[in-house]
Amino acid sequence: MGVQEHRSLLKDIGVDVDRHAKMMEMGLESYKAQFMTQKNRPEAMKYFDWFMSEMQGQRIAEINELRKNKKPAIGAFCIFVPEEIIVGSGGACFGLCGGSPATIADAETELPRNICPLIKSAHGFKLQKTCAYTQSSDFIYGETTCEAKKKTWEILNKHHPVKVMNIPHMKREKDLKLWKEELFEFKEHIESITGEKLSLEQMKKGTKIVNEKRKALQRLDRLRSMNKDVIPISGKDGLFVTQMGFLDDPVRYTKKVNELCDELEKRVEDKISVFEEDTPRLMVLGTPFAPPNWKLHTAVETSGGAIVNEESCIGHRYYKDNVNLDDVNNEDELMQKLLDKYSAVDCACFTPNAPRIDKILQMYKDRQANGVIYYTLSFCHTYNVEAHLVTQALEKEGIPCLVIESDYSPEDAGQIKTRVEAFLESINFKKEAAAFKKKQN
Repeated sequence: MGVQEHRSLLKDIGVDVDRHAKMMEMGLESYKAQFMTQKNRPEAMKYFDWFMSEMQGQRIAEINELRKNKKPAIGAFCIFVPEEIIVGSGGACFGLCGGSPATIADAETELPRNICPLIKSAHGFKLQKTCAYTQSSDFIYGETTCEAKKKTWEILNKHHPVKVMNIPHMKREKDLKLWKEELFEFKEHIESITGEKLSLEQMKKGTKIVNEKRKALQRLDRLRSMNKDVIPISGKDGLFVTQMGFLDDPVRYTKKVNELCDELEKRVEDKISVFEEDTPRLMVLGTPFAPPNWKLHTAVETSGGAIVNEESCIGHRYYKDNVNLDDVNNEDELMQKLLDKYSAVDCACFTPNAPRIDKILQMYKDRQANGVIYYTLSFCHTYNVEAHLVTQALEKEGIPCLVIESDYSPEDAGQIKTRVEAFLESINFKKEAAAFKKKQN
């Protein structure tokens, strides 16, 4: 196992190696039980199974090799991080641990109990020193997308360097001007790590690499969700592949995702589905799924449903748009193109946010889904409040919707499964009633 092979490195970067190894062992056993017992998995998932075992081993060694060569290693919790700039500098941009309940008690020694579990989990990983990605980062990228986050950065900065980027909550011209200035400032911060000026060509190269990664994920999304009669990969596997895109080397990852998609295309052609015919197709909306938060997907796909898409930051919101590099001849033009891409993200932090609702309704039609689950983390007020507007729009269109609020604890897994089963039963009843009515006519 990768952790054991890299004990010396992990110790050098300040990881509590014994505690970390126990957590990784538990995580790997959970992964094996939930993922590797699935039937008819694509062969190409073997790479991602391997990466699961090495995500805090070999990948950490790769990141720290970059750091030896003065390349930046930047940890992030949000898709507003301009990873194109980091990749262009030759560095690594990666997500930080934040999906486990095991660190929350430690976090609550400094943070309130009644805030988002993702924030508490991530903060606890730093206090425990059990996330090798956090320990490997030159600085943590913070953003101002919610009140709890932006105040937590002040506390986290006592334990680890944090760079905060101000993300405006409106998209007026004056707000976008401020955001563009933040992008320039972020580039300067990266240059302070490398000690070198970052050229336009380097940034364009980094942008092309990240564009290719997003294209691969767009391809995976289409194969997961756009074939009504064939679902060639489970929603759980699709989610895991997307999650690993925030950790893996982008060039290698893109290659492996495209290899998976090649196999999925053949499965679609041969009508090889991992679900039975007429399995209800569900979209999941709302807050992101940081690994190992697989609770909802497991509940759905062991109850007779299939998840074909995640409309979330770890999902469609991340990869839906690429950066248009046409007619980019100078740094200012490139920053404008980056701003165009990132300001098109329809995070619930923005107001007004009608484009998100329009996108959801169109996605539902395109994917010929049968229902929606609106999933939010406890105390995520931004998404919990916006749920009213989204569910109201879904109801108007006659789209079945189940709202679930949860945290990372396994305690409500049974309750969630019961609610999901009832939701799927109601969808199946509607489908049968519609088929009977059609037959009668």
